[in-house]
Amino acid sequence: MKSKITLKELAKLLNVSVSTVSKALNDSPEISPKTAERVKELAALHKYKPNPVAVNLKKSKTGTIGVVIPNISNSFFARVLSGMEAEAQKHDLQVITYISNESLAREQQICDLLTSGFVDGVLIAVSEETQKKQAYDHLFSLVDYDIPVVLYDRINVSLPADKVGVDDETSFFEATNFFKSKGLDRIGLATAIHHLGVGKLRIRGYEKAMKKDEELRLATSTNPRSLISKIRKLLTEEKIEALLCTDFESAIMASRIAYEEGIKIPEELKIIGYMSKEVAEFLTPSLSYIEQHPKEVGSKAVQLLNNRLEGKNEPGKFDENIIATSLVHLESTKFKMK
Repeated sequence: MKSKITLKELAKLLNVSVSTVSKALNDSPEISPKTAERVKELAALHKYKPNPVAVNLKKSKTGTIGVVIPNISNSFFARVLSGMEAEAQKHDLQVITYISNESLAREQQICDLLTSGFVDGVLIAVSEETQKKQAYDHLFSLVDYDIPVVLYDRINVSLPADKVGVDDETSFFEATNFFKSKGLDRIGLATAIHHLGVGKLRIRGYEKAMKKDEELRLATSTNPRSLISKIRKLLTEEKIEALLCTDFESAIMASRIAYEEGIKIPEELKIIGYMSKEVAEFLTPSLSYIEQHPKEVGSKAVQLLNNRLEGKNEPGKFDENIIATSLVHLESTKFKMK
């Protein structure tokens, strides 16, 4: 038996947005008579009937928002979610959490579900695979369904939506300059996320702080074995004095390799990483880190979405909030007193 045609399928056949089809079927004055006629004719031809559940939900607020998390094992996102939950309670909003596991296919499934009308708005950090493949159609579908969307953390997507992230570029620009101000010359960078927007920004900050005649020492790979090998080369062959790590994985690797090679931290190697306080403080030696204020990111994301839901924002104009990071010095960036 042939399944009923959906609003999304009608839009695809007509080469227009989902919102255009929806408005045409509801006699919106925003749609020209000619377009409305085309939409209604095709809808009648395919015997289209709106989903009654979605229609009812659309007419009244559900009081529920959907949160899409790319990786729950990452403590940063767990803390972002904590901030979201706390802020949502202030606005009597219920949070439904979905985990994409850095998968494009899973993220697409989640977005298809969210277009059914069960949530008032969506908070999403796009998956690693989505960014690698630059496949954003499912995100634009949310917008086409008139579902308010807020991008958080991973915000380098040209989507008409509110956004909240941290100042990744400035964080490593300032961290690099900190090392240079202490007289260090051989400064390296290690990363497993160079292909992601946040990783690119952190690398850019490092590059901007280095002078044109200064050598860039980069260890980049998404393959753990390859990254270990490249970090080991920076530490043993190039004998770098300081290392910036864009992510938890590279920071832990660097610390371990230094231990294996008998390189003393902080006497012979200084390290700054992107990691949580809960981990950084309990390593030996403790690792200095970039504090991203994840709870503030989560709280701000919910505030932006709630403002949109309550009609406080001008349609078509979107906010982008960038939260400043903080460099927290622990044992790995200690310098001898002169």
